[in-house]
Amino acid sequence: MAAAVPKVLSIEDHELFRDGLRRALGELDPPVEVLDAGRFDEGSAMIRDHEPDLALVLLDLHLPDGAGLGMLSTLRSEFPLVPVAIVSGDSDDPRMMRRALDLGAVGFIAKASSKSVLVSALRLILAGGTYAPTEALTAEPDRRVERVAGLTARQREVAGLLTKGLTNKEIAGVLGISADTVKNHVAAILDALDVTNRTEAVMMLVETGAVS
Repeated sequence: MAAAVPKVLSIEDHELFRDGLRRALGELDPPVEVLDAGRFDEGSAMIRDHEPDLALVLLDLHLPDGAGLGMLSTLRSEFPLVPVAIVSGDSDDPRMMRRALDLGAVGFIAKASSKSVLVSALRLILAGGTYAPTEALTAEPDRRVERVAGLTARQREVAGLLTKGLTNKEIAGVLGISADTVKNHVAAILDALDVTNRTEAVMMLVETGAVS
């Protein structure tokens, strides 16, 4: 039986650029099957449906229902085995590019890249490599991002609810766990982030792009 053709999912709301990605992906050998989503929630649902065969997700950072690196953090938490690369117009901030790599992206491709650069980047990533502009790779790493990236999946869930201003009791109700368990998670989050209170934790999560 022939092996399944690997799939690449593009989560991108601009149809013109999405068509450009399709053409670039069509030049790859071996071929891939291209899937499209115009919203983050739609893309997340497609990942759940196709996860075993997904070779790569290409994520735009500006979507109608989400913005920023918080979307990357969500995908890395929910689908840790699915590689995610950023394809974005935000190509003038090396520190932000570096934060994306520190949060687990396998690449950062500027939308302004030529077609030949785009195809080469996709080939490298699908071969198991990491692609990013030189200025991103040489930018000073943000140690806060490294600490955030060390949170467990459950801690990320609790942390996301902290940023919404929920109390321990409210978080317990949302997650279906006890308030004491939430208290323990919050204490572990503060320790992992090396902060002293919830406000500092929320500020770090937002400033590093860990949440939208």
